[in-house]
Amino acid sequence: MDVGVVVNPIAGMGGRVGLKGTDGKLEEARERGAQPRAPARARDALESLRRHAPDCTLYTAADTMGEEAARDAGFEPKVVTAAGDAATREESASTSDGAETTAEDTRAAVRAFLEAGVDLVLFVGGDGTAVDVAGVLEAVEGEHTGDENEHERTPMLGVPAGVKIYSSVFAVTPADAGRVAAEFERIEFREVNDIDEDAYREGEVRSELRAIVPVPVAPALQSSKQLASGSVDSLASGFAREIDSDRIYIFGPGSTVGAIESELEIEPSPLGIDIWHDGDVLARDAAEADILEVLADRDADVTVVVSPIGGQGFIFGRGNHQLSPAVLEQADDIQVVASETKLDGIDALHVDTDDATIDDELRGWIRVRTGRFTTRLIQVV
Repeated sequence: MDVGVVVNPIAGMGGRVGLKGTDGKLEEARERGAQPRAPARARDALESLRRHAPDCTLYTAADTMGEEAARDAGFEPKVVTAAGDAATREESASTSDGAETTAEDTRAAVRAFLEAGVDLVLFVGGDGTAVDVAGVLEAVEGEHTGDENEHERTPMLGVPAGVKIYSSVFAVTPADAGRVAAEFERIEFREVNDIDEDAYREGEVRSELRAIVPVPVAPALQSSKQLASGSVDSLASGFAREIDSDRIYIFGPGSTVGAIESELEIEPSPLGIDIWHDGDVLARDAAEADILEVLADRDADVTVVVSPIGGQGFIFGRGNHQLSPAVLEQADDIQVVASETKLDGIDALHVDTDDATIDDELRGWIRVRTGRFTTRLIQVV
């Protein structure tokens, strides 16, 4: 089997520093101390691929766009493009030798993969990278028409590394992506969506369908993004009545958690992290560093309150990267809240924090608060 691997080395850098994305914000992310996360997630995916398909032939772009992760994972890849060669200069990321990489470099790598006849394009990034990959596939092989012959088209599969994961072309974790890439036998056509990051930073989700592409089918693939509805008033009221004023509460993003904040007379950050203690808001729309600074200055127990992303079931690792392993290590209590309607569309909850030890500690059965007095037992996997 031949697999083409391309890595967006800046994907996800804006998450922990509170930028909710990196598009147009790379320099600001760097100034805030953001560190790349995509290369490590690429290595994890490729190590999994090598375990499940050791004879796989790997094609990559050079340096941080795939080659380095492939070699770290034990592969001897065939390098098809040099990172930074593309003529188009958009917002870029430095490679190990100082060259700059852009979205056009991603597209050039995918075109080279298709010319080499790969069986799968495996990409590491977020929705923006998915759009770039899908654009090349559609330009070279045609748009989705529903014809049976389309199942001969080259599939794509995402390793989640971006802040925004609204497309249904991603595996649940990097390791799952490697396994799916090694073992898939059929494909389905799934959606590539992208959102307006500027609107997202203002708390508004504007999702746009950008492509429909072939994707390997396996249980580890997450379902398409769905926004479940349902009243959360009783849940928020019940939670607020039981608040412990001695505790520090870290409230995650989303409308369900926002309803709890409103009950506490907090103006919530719809897609950000807020910190509250005994009637005082200690930080709004906080980055990871802000959270750690607040916790270092106060001696109190810490509760993290989160709600799963509708349709996907992630409680950590999607849309709340500010709640990093370093933050979670400071918490002695995690409260998951969700309406019954939202949970009806979720078989299990997921975590993907970039720290295997933290993920293992979070896995198991957990009680999710669904109303004023009601809870539901659901497994974190």
